[in-house]
Amino acid sequence: MITSTANPQIKNLIQLQKKNRLRQEQGIFIIEGIKMYREAPTDQVIKTYVSESFYKKHQKEDIWKGESLEIVTDRVFEAASDTKTPQGVLSLVKRFEYDLDDIIQGSTPLIMVLENIQDPGNLGTIVRTGEGAGITGVIMSNGTVDIYNPKTIRATMGSIYRVPFCYAENMQAVMQKLKKCKIQTYAAYLEGSSVHDAQNYKEATAFLIGNEGNGLTKELAESADWRIRIPMCGKVESLNAGIASAILMYEAQRQRRN
Repeated sequence: MITSTANPQIKNLIQLQKKNRLRQEQGIFIIEGIKMYREAPTDQVIKTYVSESFYKKHQKEDIWKGESLEIVTDRVFEAASDTKTPQGVLSLVKRFEYDLDDIIQGSTPLIMVLENIQDPGNLGTIVRTGEGAGITGVIMSNGTVDIYNPKTIRATMGSIYRVPFCYAENMQAVMQKLKKCKIQTYAAYLEGSSVHDAQNYKEATAFLIGNEGNGLTKELAESADWRIRIPMCGKVESLNAGIASAILMYEAQRQRRN
């Protein structure tokens, strides 16, 4: 049992929680909580850390995946955890490897293209909502927050395991690829000329969502086939990126379902 925060493994865990660069170098990300642990693909889980009290309560249950388990005292686990009220189980998981082709495959893909999203919670919400709406994947600019940020991982509620995603250095190259594959692109834009629910999303579709504060860059918005807006009442100028994404994705799902 690990009893000290000076243990090299615990020191590494604490740094992994904070540093994207370190997570990249080690090719892993961290999950916390029993739900995330239960849903994690068994072949992706490298090692699991369990608090002493959690292990005593659950050691005889059929929940363990067979990977290496490390028991730590409750005090040490709290130090290594990124949550205020740790559940008692934390795992190191191999990163997923997807490319653009994984996301655009199929006859009628439904794709989210995200430019410079900064809030980890927004990104996680989009991934989670996207799974519910039936998207085929998420494409992100390099300026978008790290999808393996612990806050993003928690916000996905397990959808990180099932929704393909990739980062792109050149967003214009992505747009050209989408056009080549005959995927219609729709930029969520305050100055959009068309209301979002006036369009047809039954065919191959990609929605473009921009930065929370600044929206899409003009260059990317103008490269889309359509610039659409979500009508709003009152004095509201714009919606949260996660909310706007949900409205668009579920409008596409509604049309396809009907």
